[in-house]
Amino acid sequence: MTERTVFQSMPRRLLVSLGPTATVHEAACVMTKAGCGSVLVIDAASTLLGIVTERDLMTRVLAKALDPAKTPLSSVMTPHPQCIKPDTKVADAVLIMIERGFRHLPVIGEGGHILGVFSVRDALPREIGTAVSLAEFNEQVNDSLG
Repeated sequence: MTERTVFQSMPRRLLVSLGPTATVHEAACVMTKAGCGSVLVIDAASTLLGIVTERDLMTRVLAKALDPAKTPLSSVMTPHPQCIKPDTKVADAVLIMIERGFRHLPVIGEGGHILGVFSVRDALPREIGTAVSLAEFNEQVNDSLG
């Protein structure tokens, strides 16, 4: 069976984005309406500036008692997020997520065009299993090399 690419595995290619001055409250509303766990922060030229995820809302806003109606996304986003190409194999993307602690990876195509966000939810169990095996192998190699 051929391995799927991240672009093939994304069931919805809906691009959920806001500008850097949008508030955390606006982001939460957009994410809720779209049924997704992240929003990309882009500028007027559609250049990716950052990403805000559900986890960011919890750890960077709620846990710090910031006012969602007054807090701009630029102050809580992850700037310059790790991105992947649409032809990246799902197992490779999941491996990046495991090793770096991410759940969302922006997918960037030719010329820096933003195609969407790959979520760990887009992976199948077999692809997650492959990535976990690769992560365990990498860890064993690193341990043996010191």
